[in-house]
Amino acid sequence: MSSDLTARARIRDAAIRLFAEKGIGPATIRDIAQAASVSSGLLRHHFGSKEGLRDACDDFATERMATLRAQLLARGGFGDAAFVGSVHPESMLLQRYLVRSMMDGSPAAEVMFERMVEAGELWLADQPIKSKDPRAYAAVLVAMKMGMFLMREQLSRVLDVDVDEPAHHARLLRASVEIFAQPLLDADRADEAYAALDRLTVPEES
Repeated sequence: MSSDLTARARIRDAAIRLFAEKGIGPATIRDIAQAASVSSGLLRHHFGSKEGLRDACDDFATERMATLRAQLLARGGFGDAAFVGSVHPESMLLQRYLVRSMMDGSPAAEVMFERMVEAGELWLADQPIKSKDPRAYAAVLVAMKMGMFLMREQLSRVLDVDVDEPAHHARLLRASVEIFAQPLLDADRADEAYAALDRLTVPEES
């Protein structure tokens, strides 16, 4: 993942792979040290503890994802960053890691989620899309995208493929594009749904 092949970088990269695969808790210091071909003592020398290593992984993953997203936005806009960019193997791994980390309560991953929502709000402001609540619109959109990473095992099972492979992940993204490209509700049904939701959110007059 990284061209920096120092021991510290090898440990960090191995930890990101194992944390993404196994989860933060199940991946042990010994597992990570073996994957990085270093001793547990050297891992502790560089990072102090598993928590210190996890913090370093969070920092690297959030900064690297921000860089990749900025590069894609500069080349093709929000659509490329949201869809095409996430097929890149490095981006896929980092997103899997960040979703795992977020579910485990990582402050850094939470910051990353908020940044993604803010980017979604900025994109929405330039689109011919009507929304009474742009913040909620962007937040739900980001959460829906992350849900594909959170449920990758279930998706792999029902599709009988490994969705961690770029070609199969692209299949999921194509399905999501189809969903976004075609309204699931016609105008009348959408108005009925909005009216029902308004009745739930607007207090009745006494």
